[in-house]
Formats: sequence, structure tokens, C-alpha cells
Amino acid sequence: MIALLPLETVDPQAVETLLDRAFGPGRRARTAYKVRLGTSEIPELSFAAVADDGSLLGSIQCWPVALECDGGGSVPMVMVGPVAVQPDRQQGGIGRMLMERMLEAAEAAPVPGADALMLVGDPEYYGRFFDFTAEKTGGWRLPGPFEARRLLARGAGVPAGPGQLGARLRRAA
Repeated sequence: MIALLPLETVDPQAVETLLDRAFGPGRRARTAYKVRLGTSEIPELSFAAVADDGSLLGSIQCWPVALECDGGGSVPMVMVGPVAVQPDRQQGGIGRMLMERMLEAAEAAPVPGADALMLVGDPEYYGRFFDFTAEKTGGWRLPGPFEARRLLARGAGVPAGPGQLGARLRRAA
């Protein structure tokens, strides 16, 4: 049996170890890390998949970001990911369970930007199962390289215009 728990209830070092195993030691150089630099994950939308023995099988984190629109204004959004699963448990539905739980929470949580979710990921997977598309993201810029077809979003609050995507909330110094 797998339990889905708030990520904040899990040892942070176990999460870091999982992320290293799932994405490799160079993961922090990825553009997604630059987008959310200086933020803390959103507890209401971040979850862990834990086995009966207490071992961490997977995690999903969500981050407060915003699109700074070229024409002025800022649109709050939520960046989804990373979605990580222990390599020996991948393809077993854990990532899908985590995504479904996060989407359910996003619908109910009064979190700014929860109606405008975005991620960098496989459009064949995230589009097919979770309705993420690149339909409105064509004019968005990120602080690093990315494949435009992998910049995906979903929700009624997703802006369609051009702008720079970056962190929305900063950690206290």
C-alpha cells in the first residue's frame, strides 16, 4: 500500500536523495531550478508517496512563480515539478498518483496561481493524462535553455501573452 502524505512530513534529506537518484547530480543546473530560485515549495500542493515500511517512493513539489508580462503586470502561477519516483519503481503509477493528488489539491486550495499551473515536461505524457498544453506558452521566456514544446500549462488563469517566467515569492533572508 502507498500513502500520499504532505511532503513537509518527510525527511528533507530523503527527498534530496530521491531527486538525485531520479534526475542525477546535475539536476540543479536545469532551467526549472533557475525559474524557482529563491522560493520555497507550496506545502498545500507538495506531496510524498510513502511505502508501508516508511520508505520514500516518490515526491511532487510545486512552486510559486509568476509571468512578468511584456505589456505590464504580473500573473501568479504555480510551477509543477519535479515529479520524482525511485528509479526501480518507475512506470508503476506512482508519478500519476502524485499528479492526481496535486491537481485535486490545486482545485480546492486557496493558493494564488493554482488556476494557472505550468511545468517543463513531456507533452505526450502531461498532455494525454493531465491536459497540459503548449497552446499559450509560445511567448514565454525562461532564465535558461528549454524546448518550447515542453513548456506546458493548464488552467483558466494561464496567460497567453509574452513575458518572463520567474520566482514569485522570496524566502526571508
